[in-house]
Amino acid sequence: SEPSTLRGIIPNSFEHIFDHIALNGSKDKYLVRASYFEIYNEEVRDLLSQTPQRSLDLKESADSGVYVKDLTDVVVKSVSEINDVLQRGHKNRSVGATLMNAGSSRSHSIFSIVVECCSSDGQNEHIRVGKLNLVDLAGSERQSKTGATGKRLTYRDSKLTRILQDSLGGNTKTGKQIESNRKAFVHTNFFHDLLPCSLSSMPLLFHPHIVYTHPCRP
Repeated sequence: SEPSTLRGIIPNSFEHIFDHIALNGSKDKYLVRASYFEIYNEEVRDLLSQTPQRSLDLKESADSGVYVKDLTDVVVKSVSEINDVLQRGHKNRSVGATLMNAGSSRSHSIFSIVVECCSSDGQNEHIRVGKLNLVDLAGSERQSKTGATGKRLTYRDSKLTRILQDSLGGNTKTGKQIESNRKAFVHTNFFHDLLPCSLSSMPLLFHPHIVYTHPCRP
């Protein structure tokens, strides 16, 4: 398996969740569910479905807020199981080659984890629910530099904004990490260009670092 120092945010999130459950599982009961979908040209696609190209509808209710109708929900009980779900869905992502990235994502993807915790005080049971949305935004390379073609998803009034509206305010925490090619730093507005309109007004502090994944590569 990959060394822990090379793992990204998503696998480390999996480890953190199940490490917490292992520490508290003797006194509390937990249920973990995962779903994985993408938004491609404003079409919502279930990456865990047998027919991932089928477009799904967004619905809204007073109890659940905005949700994706008929989205596959998988119960997972370990890091290996949730990793299998991630890899299964990743194979169905919409990607395309550009001059700067051989596997640039052409869609937004959302890996959503819902954790339900049932605890008891001896008389009554209390249920708490937490939700973690791990979002991979569509490749934002400049078309003049990448040679990318075809339709690109716009951010303003998008389905992504609607789906994540409960994660962009209120009792939530929102973070953003940018991974880029060294060539991107020559663009003074590079980081601003990457921000969706729904996020650009948020107070974000950037600390860009160049990461070398292999010491022998230029």
